[in-house]
Amino acid sequence: MTKGLALSVFSSVLFAFLYYYASLMEPLSGEVVFGWRMLLTMPCVGLFLLYSGDWRLVKALFSELKSRPILWLGLPLSAALVGVQLWIFMWAPINGRGLQVSLGYFMMPLMLVLVGRFLYQERPTRLQWAAVFFAAVGVANELWQAGGISWETLVVAIGYPIYFVWRRWLGSDNLGGLWIDMLLIVPVAAWFVVSAELPFSAFEQRPVLWLLVLGLGMVSALALVCYILASRRLSFSLFGLLSYVEPILLVCVSLILGETIKAEEWPTYIAIWLAVGLLVLEGVKQLVAFRRYRFNQRR
Repeated sequence: MTKGLALSVFSSVLFAFLYYYASLMEPLSGEVVFGWRMLLTMPCVGLFLLYSGDWRLVKALFSELKSRPILWLGLPLSAALVGVQLWIFMWAPINGRGLQVSLGYFMMPLMLVLVGRFLYQERPTRLQWAAVFFAAVGVANELWQAGGISWETLVVAIGYPIYFVWRRWLGSDNLGGLWIDMLLIVPVAAWFVVSAELPFSAFEQRPVLWLLVLGLGMVSALALVCYILASRRLSFSLFGLLSYVEPILLVCVSLILGETIKAEEWPTYIAIWLAVGLLVLEGVKQLVAFRRYRFNQRR
């Protein structure tokens, strides 16, 4: 379990570093940075699947294309849904919208609670309902102060749950499905790279960009591989709890890059953070109960 904890925290640190890394790649736009990330990450993840023996998941999905025609439309839609998320992750810190995207990552688990309740008939606990209440207070403050929630926050908070639900319905919610999503994103990523005005002139003006682009691919692939390995070594509850480390680090990176939380925004952030804290408390309770159960079973 110790290795799993280390891998999970390390992957969160790498994703946060990737958030900051994008700002180092001036004058490349967010779209171009996203394009290079996909072009370099996809083959690295493919090699990992071959090495780990998970390539069978890719082959299984491809073999289902004949018997399940819905996949011909379902897989491109899945790729589009996650492609938007991967793009906004690289675009936001470059364009000074990192805090808005970070808030979306904080709200996403709360949206998943609602999805589980109303779509899958799951029964949220009192702490989970309390978390949803505090999140609603935060959203209400944002609506009152700013007249609406930023589109970046909504893209992450709503977009990811839609993606997860779609993959679950499609039966592609595994590593093979993720790799196929990335494969289908590659043409769009390549178009972003080559359609930029004078796509390689920036590299001539700043040759260090070649090294930065290679580093982008390596950091992205390493973060994803560590995330995958951690998910296999940790219990679902503990792995879920550790997922809150990343948005905290993303907020820190956004502040380092010069963004600020305005006075009228603090009630929103405090309410959302309280909601996340309640979800963490609920997760800890479930984890302790599970360990007690396992201990009693061994006696």
